[in-house]
Amino acid sequence: MNKKLTLAMTSAFLAFALTACGGNNENTQEPNSEEQPSSEESMEEGHEGHEGMDHSGMDHSSSGEVPEGLKEAENPTYPVGSQAMIEKGHMKGMEGVEATIVGAYDTVAYVVSYDPTNGGERVKDHKWIVHEEIKDAGDKPFEQGEEVTLEANHMEGMNGAKATIESAEETTVYMIDYTSTDGEEVKNHQWVTESELSAKE
Repeated sequence: MNKKLTLAMTSAFLAFALTACGGNNENTQEPNSEEQPSSEESMEEGHEGHEGMDHSGMDHSSSGEVPEGLKEAENPTYPVGSQAMIEKGHMKGMEGVEATIVGAYDTVAYVVSYDPTNGGERVKDHKWIVHEEIKDAGDKPFEQGEEVTLEANHMEGMNGAKATIESAEETTVYMIDYTSTDGEEVKNHQWVTESELSAKE
């Protein structure tokens, strides 16, 4: 009896030990297998997320309506109807593709950080908000560090959000049509700055 009992206990212990070891191996492998795709995904979403210069949730196309008071450029480098290359894409799929100029406007373009009104994570260094998309903008450009209220709808939770001006650039901004590198057709995208474009060869 004692031998049988000892043998049964030893077998049960070995089975338990093997199961535990197997479980540990699975546990150490699973996070690794899940970790890689998630970090790859975050890299793929690099220009489309909600942090840094990310833009996930952004409506890349727009209705084509422009803010009240935004003035058309009199003699833009890239006239309406012409083509240009997107040299510096601030979102995934933009860089290196051809754009058709839909509108050209002289204004001040801002990089802003803000807390979305829908409670999402803080959006850092969003490009671009134009002067006329800021509440009570007036005639004088805002300076770095100033707190403002946004009146733009580029992303969910943007309209009405409190924002900090990170930088300002007096420039011509363009509304463009383009097809992204992943095949998405984007219409009336707001905005790209003149420095982000180059002449089509």
